[in-house]
Amino acid sequence: MSKVLYIKANPKDNTDSRTFRISESFIETYKNLHPNDQITTLDLYKEDIDFLSTESVNMHHPDSGDYRNHPVLKYAYQFAEADKYVIAEPLWNLGVPAILKAYLDYISVTGITFTYTEEGPKGLCSNKKAVNITTRGGAYSEGYMATLEMGDKYLKNILGFLGICDYTTIAAEMLDVIGADVEDIINKAIKNAQEVAKSF
Repeated sequence: MSKVLYIKANPKDNTDSRTFRISESFIETYKNLHPNDQITTLDLYKEDIDFLSTESVNMHHPDSGDYRNHPVLKYAYQFAEADKYVIAEPLWNLGVPAILKAYLDYISVTGITFTYTEEGPKGLCSNKKAVNITTRGGAYSEGYMATLEMGDKYLKNILGFLGICDYTTIAAEMLDVIGADVEDIINKAIKNAQEVAKSF
């Protein structure tokens, strides 16, 4: 049995969010194929996710105690104990929503998700896999605009830092471009998500 952590970073609900229309289809397909796996949904806007305080920053070097009930460190433990990650978020202003960045600050904790060695930092979440499901108003996959996209790039890099190198991106683009067939774009992304879910 695998533990799947489904991380949602959008204030909209499943009906209004174009991102969640795709990610929920992914999860539904995955559930049907892996009925015994444990899927935990973490909606960041329903959690008490905030920016790190002085206390929280100081706690990012915990001693040997068990801090699984700590209001910030509990997220790092939860993340470290998962086997697979599904992240769903829109591209906002060329990056991820601030609440997702805040969450990533929560989980990047020395001794839980990564450690420092004589050779430098080493991720502690190896042999795991992640899929990032994202929506974008414009086209950011190639050409000059691809150099501006810093959401998916950041997620791939920070997860790689934590040891997660099996990383897949599902992106629906041009959703805010005048004249674009938005429903067709989303439906194609849903089909792609369903296919990826089969081998995830």
